[in-house]
Amino acid sequence: MMKNNMGLYNYLDIALIQEQFVFDELYFSPNINGELESFHIRNMQRMKEKTKTHIEEASKNAKLVLLQELHTTQYFCQSEETKYIEFANSFEENVDFFSKVAKEYDVVLVTSLFEKRARGIYHNTAVVFERDGSIAGKYRKMHIPDDPQFYEKFYFTPGDLGFEPINTSVGRLGVLICWDQWFPEAARIMSMRGADILIYPTAIGWFDCDSKDEHKRQLEAWEIIQRGHAIANGIPVASINRVGFEMDLSCENNRNVDLSRKNSIFNIDDNISYKTIQGIRFFGNSFVCGPQGEILAKASNDKEEILYARIDLERIKAVRDIWPFFRDRRIEHYQDILKIYSS
Repeated sequence: MMKNNMGLYNYLDIALIQEQFVFDELYFSPNINGELESFHIRNMQRMKEKTKTHIEEASKNAKLVLLQELHTTQYFCQSEETKYIEFANSFEENVDFFSKVAKEYDVVLVTSLFEKRARGIYHNTAVVFERDGSIAGKYRKMHIPDDPQFYEKFYFTPGDLGFEPINTSVGRLGVLICWDQWFPEAARIMSMRGADILIYPTAIGWFDCDSKDEHKRQLEAWEIIQRGHAIANGIPVASINRVGFEMDLSCENNRNVDLSRKNSIFNIDDNISYKTIQGIRFFGNSFVCGPQGEILAKASNDKEEILYARIDLERIKAVRDIWPFFRDRRIEHYQDILKIYSS
């Protein structure tokens, strides 16, 4: 971070941690149902320790560190099973863990956790930690998808905290989560309320059975819409995605594949039909763009990595002065935006 002559930060160094979740071989044993709880606890702890190592490395070059959506577990929303709701029981433990990590490495840390709010009420929640380990604020995911193998409505209650930037020592963070990135209204409100950057912890990928052309269309659409939010609001955007193949654990066919093949990233054996291994191939491509949508940094689609970027916060005003979209909005004619549909 660098300060200008008014004592305000004008440059912000950030790090996006793009990770893969890898299962251990216990899951594929015939007795897994009797050991499911210990399996989940062990895998969650292993992921947390790996993420902590990455945060330690990232802290050498950044004061704002961003993690992907639901980073302590596999993406369990590929099926609707109440056993995965048990993950939410670890919410307070995870908050305590990442609070200590933020303090130890002196970073502002954006996490994405499964929150148990009450019996039967659970949220997909971003918890932001200040550099001293205190909680700067929370955001609960507002838009909840229900698509094939993205069955989040089964698990998550829609958020009720609104679109409110979170004040931190490095700026006002407009934290949203994954599916929120397809809705321009969320980005607009966060920006209008004074966010310095839009941040999207994400878990998005494609199915191997789809064509390469479809993969390309999906990836480009995902990036373009977020760069569009940057342009329309004159604000930097950071999007942090998972990477690697994660099986649909409810599919029995997946148990017949060798463990080494199950855990590979973009390396499924040619002798196995893609259609017989059901799951999501998270395509990475985490990126940071500036307030004109210009790409500042971009990650790969096939490996774990820490992506660094330096953001010039003073460019927000400079860009909005030459592209005054906020000034020229015609709010008196936007009543239809509050309707489900208007013909």
